[in-house]
Amino acid sequence: MSERHAADTSARPASGNDTAAALRATAHRLDAEDPLRPVRERFTLPEDVVYLDGNSLGALPKAVPDRLARVIAHEWGALGIRSWTESGWWEAPERVGELIAPLVGAGPGQVVVGDSTSVNLFKALVAAVRLAGEGRDEVLVDSSSFPTDGYIAEAAVRLTGHRLVPVLPAEVPGRLGPRTAAVLLNHVDYRTGRLHDLPGLTAAVHEAGAYAVWDLCHSAGALPVRLDAHGVDLAVGCTYKYLNGGPGSPAFLYVRAAHQAAFDSPLPGWNSHAEPFGMRPAYTRAQGATAGRVGTPDILSLLALEAALGVWEGVDLAAVRAKSLALTDFFLECVDRYVPAGSLESVTPAAHEERGSQLALRTPRAAALMPRLIARGVVGDFRPPDILRFGFTPLYVGYADAERAARVLAEELGAGE
Repeated sequence: MSERHAADTSARPASGNDTAAALRATAHRLDAEDPLRPVRERFTLPEDVVYLDGNSLGALPKAVPDRLARVIAHEWGALGIRSWTESGWWEAPERVGELIAPLVGAGPGQVVVGDSTSVNLFKALVAAVRLAGEGRDEVLVDSSSFPTDGYIAEAAVRLTGHRLVPVLPAEVPGRLGPRTAAVLLNHVDYRTGRLHDLPGLTAAVHEAGAYAVWDLCHSAGALPVRLDAHGVDLAVGCTYKYLNGGPGSPAFLYVRAAHQAAFDSPLPGWNSHAEPFGMRPAYTRAQGATAGRVGTPDILSLLALEAALGVWEGVDLAAVRAKSLALTDFFLECVDRYVPAGSLESVTPAAHEERGSQLALRTPRAAALMPRLIARGVVGDFRPPDILRFGFTPLYVGYADAERAARVLAEELGAGE
């Protein structure tokens, strides 16, 4: 790697054994001083595994199995349909939304949970275009984003008759104009881990008279987002990454309070009707974020997510962000010390203000390396054509995990030479 990354370590030792001993000692000390260390006990983690794939699927919170067992045996099994009222199933999308709201910097009544990220993206983007009104016929979309965002944006402009303009986030200010209706951006790049400037880009979008829609899949639960403070119009995010909701857990939709009266979803359903059990032929939209609901909620996944969100009790997002940066710095320092120069290239920005909570290392051997790392208990993932991706979830990943992962990576690189 071409650039050294600061970490609280002693001077560079003279031998490989001394290097490992010094880094392990540093990891032990940092873990002992970590204020988030007790939170790790709230998760079920695989034995003798360094789990660095929480940016794809978060680890299992210990409270989830018992909660699901009760939902299945008692709420569904014993109460059956009565649970829609007696067990609070009907209100669950809003109730769980209120648990997520403080994690993304949203006040009450602005977050609802349900459907997938893709479906919520479609709702949000079409609604943003409709908010913009006549005379604005362009939608800018992050060309480096997760492919689904692009697919959804293409479908949205086909529906609305607008023109799609793919741009890189850094190009957005220069491409905005009087014809821009909405801009869809990712907060963190899913491949590189680059953190984009949400406050600055949102302000630029608003200055042009357009609406900002943000995809928070790789930032919600990993760092402070502050949707309200920065004036974000609409936002979506998944809950199975840093929010640990489980495979396929429902996504969330944020609708800024100021836009709720005019929020016009392209997917009206009986769950978003002002009188859902009135069964009226004409649609009357519900008030607030509830207008973002569509059909019957996926109760099992939704209540598993509700239980999973309990791990955030008493957790300060500022501490999560501080540990995320310290962990990724320490991992990069370990890689620098263990891995021969030139073997890997970090494509994640070194600057803290531009880094999410994952690291992407480039090597032409990435496709072959990742399965070998996983076989040795270091679980990350591979992104074609040449990226090793490691997610650092501060709630359960420690400094000893980072040191071990870097050491095993170096050993496997050496074994293939």
